[in-house]
Amino acid sequence: MRQLQAHQQRSFPPTARKSIRHFSSAEAAEFIGIHQGYLRQIVAEGHGPEPSANGRRTYSVDDIEALRKLLDEGGKGPRKYIRHRRDGEKLQVISVMNFKGGSGKTTTSAHLAQFLALRGYRTLAIDLDPQASLSALFGHQPELDVGDNETLYGAIRYDDARRDVTEIVRATYTPNLHIIPGNLELMEFEHETPKALMARTDTNSMFFARIGECLADIESAYDIVVIDCPPQLGFLTLSALCAATAVLITVHPQMLDVMSMSQFLQMTGDLLQVVENAGGAMNYDWMRYLVTRFEPNDGPQAQMAGFMRSIFGNRVLSNAMLKSTAISDAGLTKQTLYEIDRAQFTRGTYDRALESLTAVNTEIEELVKQTWGRK
Repeated sequence: MRQLQAHQQRSFPPTARKSIRHFSSAEAAEFIGIHQGYLRQIVAEGHGPEPSANGRRTYSVDDIEALRKLLDEGGKGPRKYIRHRRDGEKLQVISVMNFKGGSGKTTTSAHLAQFLALRGYRTLAIDLDPQASLSALFGHQPELDVGDNETLYGAIRYDDARRDVTEIVRATYTPNLHIIPGNLELMEFEHETPKALMARTDTNSMFFARIGECLADIESAYDIVVIDCPPQLGFLTLSALCAATAVLITVHPQMLDVMSMSQFLQMTGDLLQVVENAGGAMNYDWMRYLVTRFEPNDGPQAQMAGFMRSIFGNRVLSNAMLKSTAISDAGLTKQTLYEIDRAQFTRGTYDRALESLTAVNTEIEELVKQTWGRK
C-alpha cells in the first residue's frame, strides 16, 4: 500500500486535478446541437471565448454550457439545447454489462456518460464494479480517495450504517456529470445478501429492489443514469438489472466471447425469472448489443459481427466501437478521448476513434429520445 501511495503521489500529486480538454468550434457546435456557422455568428456577436494568439477559438466545457443556456434564454416552448427531462419523461437507467472481462464495458460506460453530459443531459455514472476502473477514469482512486461507506454499498447495505444516497454522490470536472464511485467494499453486498435472506431479519426491501429505491430518491436531479456493472452475475448485477430501464451488452466479436455471452444470457434469463416471481420488475424500453474493440479488416471478427447481426437483428447497434490505440493509450493515463490532448496521436488515429465513439453514443442517445417520444 505504501508503494501504491508513493506512485500515486508521483503520478497524481495532491494539487493535481483532472480536467477535460478544450474543444474545436466543430466539436462545440456538435455538442450544443447547432451548425458551426451559427456558432460563429453567435461568437461574432460577443458571446463565447476570445480567440487565442493564433486566431483560433477553442471552447471549454463551461463555455459550451454557457452558450447552451444563452440559446435557450427567452425561448418559447420546450428547451431545445438544455436537454433535461420534460413532464412525463421518465428517468433513463442504462445498465452496461457483460459476464466476461475485457469486453470494453468500462470504456463504453465512461465515454457514454461523458458524452451525454456534454450533450446537456444531467447524467449520473454509477461504478458498481469492485475493481472500480470507472472511478479511476473519473479521477477517484478507489484505494485512496474512496473511503468506507462511500460507494453505493453505503446506500443499499442492510444494517444501521446505511446512508442516504445523496451523501455519496460526487461532482466531476464535467458539468452535468456526477458519479457514485466504487471500490472493493461493493463485494460486501455479495456477502451480506445471503445472510440477510437466510436470517430474514431485514424489514426493508429485497436485494433486487435496493438500487432502484436509491435512484428513486434522486430521480428528479437526473435525466440519465449509466451503471457500469461488475463482470459477474451476482446480487449487484441483478439489482442493477431490476433498476434498469435499458440494457447495453458489450461484446468482443470473437468466438469465445460470443459463446461466453450466450451462456451469460441463458443464466441471466433463468435468474431474472426467479427474481420476477419474487416481485422484481424488469420492463426494459430497449436492450442492445454493442460490438466493441472491433477491427473491420480482421476477417474472423467481421464474420462474427455479421453472425451476431443475423441472429439478433436490429438488437445489435448499427455502429461498432472500433479498436484504437488512441482509446487504449488514453486509458493508460486514466483519461478518456474527451480529456486527452489529441496532439499526442496522429490526426487520423484520433479522429477515427472519436468518430466511432460519437456514432455509437449518438445512436444510444437516439434510443433514449425515442423512449421519451422526442423527434
